[in-house]
Amino acid sequence: MIVPESQDELLSPSGSVGRGTSQQYGSNPSPSQNCGSPQPFSSNGNISLANTSLHYEPQETDFLLPTQLYGRSRISGSMRAKDAGGSGAPAESVCSMVLQILVPFVLAGLGTVSAGMLLEVIQNWDVFQEITEMFILVPAVLGMKGNLEMTLASRFCTAVNTGKMETAREKWLLIVGNLGLKQLQATVLGLLASLMATLLGWMAERKMPYNHVMLLCSTSVSTAFMASLLQGIIMVGVIIGSKRLGINPDNVATPMAASFGDLITLALLACFSHWFYSLIDLYPYVLYLVDLFFLCLVPFWVVISSKHPASHILLRTGWEPIITAMVISSIGGLILDKTVSNPNLSGIIVYAPVINGIGGNLVSIQSSRISTNLHLIYPPGEVPGDRKGCFSPCRTFFGSGANHRSAQVLLLLVIPGQLIFLHAIHLMKGGQTLPSPLLTVTFLSASLIQVFSLLCAADCMVHCLWRRGKDPDSYSIPYLTALGDLLGTALLSLAFVMLWCIGDSGSA
Repeated sequence: MIVPESQDELLSPSGSVGRGTSQQYGSNPSPSQNCGSPQPFSSNGNISLANTSLHYEPQETDFLLPTQLYGRSRISGSMRAKDAGGSGAPAESVCSMVLQILVPFVLAGLGTVSAGMLLEVIQNWDVFQEITEMFILVPAVLGMKGNLEMTLASRFCTAVNTGKMETAREKWLLIVGNLGLKQLQATVLGLLASLMATLLGWMAERKMPYNHVMLLCSTSVSTAFMASLLQGIIMVGVIIGSKRLGINPDNVATPMAASFGDLITLALLACFSHWFYSLIDLYPYVLYLVDLFFLCLVPFWVVISSKHPASHILLRTGWEPIITAMVISSIGGLILDKTVSNPNLSGIIVYAPVINGIGGNLVSIQSSRISTNLHLIYPPGEVPGDRKGCFSPCRTFFGSGANHRSAQVLLLLVIPGQLIFLHAIHLMKGGQTLPSPLLTVTFLSASLIQVFSLLCAADCMVHCLWRRGKDPDSYSIPYLTALGDLLGTALLSLAFVMLWCIGDSGSA
């Protein structure tokens, strides 16, 4: 964003701004004044800087929030102008950050371990043996927590940290509108994920019975809808509870979404697939009725989403990242399907949800924190000075800002966290399948490479989206979690192929 020199003036000693560095600066109008003003969004979903005045505090712009609820940023323009590495979020010590991240991180990890154990059990069910495309569906459906729940959590976290959920009316406007939108997105994504799994399965096998296609559609749509509904309610409770307890929701909301997400989603997927498989020969019309029922609810969710200004904007512009992310996760599912089909590599199944889930959890925390920082300090289109040049991974981890510290903390959590989860897998298997030292080393290496790559990608992506005027809360997490699924599955498959080539069975 190029700013005319005539506008680039410093703050007065009193803290007010004569002429800000962006047109997003403006006086803090009353709600009645805001109600008549046009919304600062362009038709393509970008954040528009038009129709604003040039005085006093910067105003917050967020897809989640209607114009009527915009208020002043908590951070003055003087902080925004100079501190490239600082954070606009409430100050927190490293110890406080670690403690807030650690508990939900461990809970989320144990949830992914449980999901991996469940997946190892259900892989031998008849429906998974006969319709192997179910394995393609698994990463795509599990990845919806990144597309929907984590994205919703990130937007709510920004709303909480910028003071947009102070009154009951503001809070419930945000909750109802966005939950309605999320149910619509879950239905559409569930259908598209099943069609993508069908296409990839047909490309690999050159055959796909029609009743298998209907089973994939019914299972995917039912799982996505019910999992989204349950997790959305849980997520709202977590964020409101964090706000009341004085905990930064950026540190806890997205991991808590993941801790419930994988296990709930996989359990629903197993139940629906088994039930529909038992009906596929006797009552095939039930599959059609299930699909028809959820599709008939689509207009209802559209009406609810359209009545809320912010969710109405996302209704038109929020599909690109979640659909792209679903396609990326499906490619990871194809890799998993091909790996599991090899009897020598079938042991990978229990570790796949763990490496994918942990990578997505950690990068979602970092993405949410960076996004909140940008919302608080910088107007749309403007980024810190050190993010305007070529990207360097060193800038992600080295510096004095809060986001640098959080990147270091998250990367340092990978090794001890994964060791805990590997031990948990060992205990849940009855202590009979202790991973071999070589398997442990390769698994930790793959996980470390994955998280390092994701944190660098988050730093680059969030700032690039903000510079282009797009809201990172709605765009970044779907891409990052899908990339985490693809990287995690690919690296884990490579690790198991290497172990098989050298004759390591993976257990002591």
